[in-house]
Amino acid sequence: MGEREETPLKPPHFVLIHGISGGSWCWYKLKSMMYNSGYTVTCIDLKGAGIHPSDPNTILSFDEYNEPLLHFLSSLPPHQKGVPDLSEYGDAYDLEFGLGVNQPPTSAIIKKELQRKILYQMSPPEDYTLASMLLRPGPICALLNAQFPEVNECVEKVPRVYIKTMYDRVVKPEQQDNMITKWPPSHVYSLESDHSPNFSSPFALFGLLVKVAASISCT
Repeated sequence: MGEREETPLKPPHFVLIHGISGGSWCWYKLKSMMYNSGYTVTCIDLKGAGIHPSDPNTILSFDEYNEPLLHFLSSLPPHQKGVPDLSEYGDAYDLEFGLGVNQPPTSAIIKKELQRKILYQMSPPEDYTLASMLLRPGPICALLNAQFPEVNECVEKVPRVYIKTMYDRVVKPEQQDNMITKWPPSHVYSLESDHSPNFSSPFALFGLLVKVAASISCT
């Protein structure tokens, strides 16, 4: 009986999701690096973000906000399948009240004059300039109403890692440590970056993601 030929491993498919106020555009450096290295990369605009046409003030549920991501994931072949506390900076947010001034805010964005200091303090000037031109208010009402099911056996089967951003001024390192403690991943990595390693440390972030993908493929 001849030896069975091993099926070569298919390079991983990376799906990159932006944070609030961002869009798929924020991954332009990382996507270029990954694409040039032979990886499949998809960057998605959540509802009301990036070039998605929806008004963020009309997006009131977390599921609706994530609809483009869920639609994309459901279309894959089977084998592929809160507001940060910035009170130390004073009045850091511009809020919009799409349901009326007597109702909770429906969208929020960090004020333009504070975006460099809070989000991009270690990022190159040209990337901060790009972000300042493209950031949009995020559907804060949808995030505040987010509910997550309890972690179950199926969820735990999905390999997870956490990459700490050591000079993050939005989700501070001690807050990240609390998140890690509450739901421990299999590995924790650290980056000497601000809140936006896709701008401030793209090469280091790329190296970590490739390392993680390789380790998962071998398990």
